[in-house]
Amino acid sequence: MAEAVGPAPRSTNGRRLLIISASMGSGHDTVAVELERRARERGHEAHVADVLHLLPYGLGSGLRRSYQASVRHFPWAYAALYDTLLRRGGGRRPSGVPLAGLAGQRLTELVERTGADVVVPVFHLGAQLTGHLRSRGRLEVPSAVFLIDFAVHRQWLHPGNDRYFCLTDEAVREVRQDIDAPAEATGPVVAPRFFAPAPGAPQWSRSFTRRAPGRPPVLLSAGAWGAGSRLAATAGLLTAHGYLPVVLCGRNTRLRGRLSQLPGVLALGWIADMPGLMHVAGALVDNAAGQTAVQALAVGLPVVGYRPLPGHGAEGVRRMAALGVSDLATDEAGLLGSLDRLTAAGPDRERRIAHGRTLFRGDVLSRVLEFLEAAVA
Repeated sequence: MAEAVGPAPRSTNGRRLLIISASMGSGHDTVAVELERRARERGHEAHVADVLHLLPYGLGSGLRRSYQASVRHFPWAYAALYDTLLRRGGGRRPSGVPLAGLAGQRLTELVERTGADVVVPVFHLGAQLTGHLRSRGRLEVPSAVFLIDFAVHRQWLHPGNDRYFCLTDEAVREVRQDIDAPAEATGPVVAPRFFAPAPGAPQWSRSFTRRAPGRPPVLLSAGAWGAGSRLAATAGLLTAHGYLPVVLCGRNTRLRGRLSQLPGVLALGWIADMPGLMHVAGALVDNAAGQTAVQALAVGLPVVGYRPLPGHGAEGVRRMAALGVSDLATDEAGLLGSLDRLTAAGPDRERRIAHGRTLFRGDVLSRVLEFLEAAVA
């Protein structure tokens, strides 16, 4: 397991990083903010920009609203969009470049204003934008894409980008295969507190014991937007089989209100102390293979994929299971079997925890800075 990133001597040759995120849920922003923190801790300058804010005519807000509505209410629509625009494969299909290109002028102005030495997209539209600008000679500084998904999709990929940093060796191979770009695996990025002892854990433990003594708490993640398929049914299933389902509803107050009415179910809103909560849970039931799943792996909380969101969520959940860092349950019996095995103390749980932590192999910020030094030498 990689060591948590700690304080480092302040650099006498500080660099300026511009990190391109997107306010789609919270996963991309969580990664961006952690990269920003690490950079500033080491004596560099870092700025985070939302690519949706760089788009003109309110297009970014429209994209966010339409994506949020589709994953919450019309998952079949997003599945069709994913197959059309994002899924890997040959043949001519629509590109994200025309949309991303609309933000080109604002990005180049931002690069000039911040004096950025490198641009680091952590969202696929940002990667399309930097690749397009680099290939046209309109972006003079290097672009280093941090591909934060387990499953690579084509909108991450543009041959104009200078370097790709990926979560896994499998993702590296796909990047090299599809666009023949330099790529390397660095593992995920999470805040150091997910690797450290959690001061809030005892309070969570007492709360769960008072609410449901003898019932192991199992987290059900619905992401920042509270999106998921048949969450009430899954929670009821867990209650019926002796677990305390703790549903993470994010900022979806309507979902939280609805699930709070179910007997034996604990529905939570936005949680600030995720490390403490995860330290006392038995497992995470995940539907997106996003940042919550990665944080669970860092803490040492077994992950079970179940009823994933369509598109890149489903592909990511399958990819995590194929890597052996999580289970993938295809039905109720499979979910209960995985939870019974992984929530119990013993070799199965310990092996899964240890294997999940092998993903954290390095520090992407260090590799970005080393790449930058070589690029400008």
